[in-house]
Amino acid sequence: MTRLVARTRRLDADVDLLAVAGDDGMVFERGRNGLAGRGAALEVSWPGGDPAAAARAAAATLAQIEVDDAVEVPGTGPVAFGALPFTPGAATTLTVPEVVVGRAEDGTRWITVVADADARPGASPPVADPDAPTPAELVGPRVDRRQPQRYAVEAAHSPEWWCDLVARATKEMADGAFEKVVLARLVEVTTDHPIDRVAVLERLRAAYPGCHLVGIGPFVAASPELLVAVAGDIVRAHPMAGTAPRGGDPATDQRLAASLLASPTYRHEHQVTIDVVHDTLLGWCSYVDYEPEPSVVAVANLQHLATLVEGRLSRPTPSVLELVAALHPTPAVAGRPRDAAVAWIAAHEGIDRSRYAGTAGWVDAAGNGAWAVSVRCAEIDGTTARVWAGNGIVADSQPATELAETRIKFQAMLSALVRP
Repeated sequence: MTRLVARTRRLDADVDLLAVAGDDGMVFERGRNGLAGRGAALEVSWPGGDPAAAARAAAATLAQIEVDDAVEVPGTGPVAFGALPFTPGAATTLTVPEVVVGRAEDGTRWITVVADADARPGASPPVADPDAPTPAELVGPRVDRRQPQRYAVEAAHSPEWWCDLVARATKEMADGAFEKVVLARLVEVTTDHPIDRVAVLERLRAAYPGCHLVGIGPFVAASPELLVAVAGDIVRAHPMAGTAPRGGDPATDQRLAASLLASPTYRHEHQVTIDVVHDTLLGWCSYVDYEPEPSVVAVANLQHLATLVEGRLSRPTPSVLELVAALHPTPAVAGRPRDAAVAWIAAHEGIDRSRYAGTAGWVDAAGNGAWAVSVRCAEIDGTTARVWAGNGIVADSQPATELAETRIKFQAMLSALVRP
């Protein structure tokens, strides 16, 4: 491997991370804080097979990069971005950008440049001077694209087919095959001009300011759910399970939220996910705990039951990648028992989930990082975008109700893609 060095310096100028990423860069932010990167200094392999071994291999590769860090906060030094697929044990790659710009919640800003440590004098670095980058070096490339005028939206399967699938799943659950399975739908959007990824991300950021905004290659998402984050020896997760629509006015929203909190079915579904996250993290922690009662997190068109889980990691602290490998996929996106649900999905769902219901985020060389559950997402390829939405199905689920909920979930991404 080429000997690389990552140099991190403070930034005085404020930054817009979407502008830093530009058309083809990487971004992971929440509330305009996070990281953005451009270029590819190194591709880090996440091999197929054992997810834990893949996580350790990826972390080891990242740790080989030399570090010259004048800021020393989570996200400085070399950082790798990735979007893992839904299928457990699937192979993928993480990317270490040549240039990363970060913004922390306390306002700290920095730039990291990763370059060949043995570069010849006169070689062109990604940024001429990391200590004083020019404004142009902080902004990614942006092409002024013509907006599409024609759109076509087509589902991979008919609504009737999907309702039959839900009914089949509930019957098998009643017979004891499994307790829950998450079933997804796929729609494809085609346009007459290439879809502008930055414009889609800008719309998602405006509509869902409390969500994790993700843009990694063709994959975009506005996810409300944090799978896991590590900062030093503190680990956090924010599992969500149980969903209700919003009603359009405060009184209706409150009534729907109260019904969500009072629902034995949703509360049980939510507790199962919390227990899995808690029990998984406990193996790495001196302590881990969660809020005694769930809260209701509202986004533009939906409300979710959510509970914050937090703990202190034991030493030696694991990389966030190891925790990602252990947690993914949770019951909220797969089902329970997990292996039975994943196998049923593969045999019956009839679509390629790709990175839907996977996880996307970043990791630094110290093992810090943040990874969101990949929902409210799409993959953009020129004039085509694939969009997914899914629901947790239990024994008493009603197909028509579940279908209606997927339609509400589709609205998040379709409203950002289809702009007549």
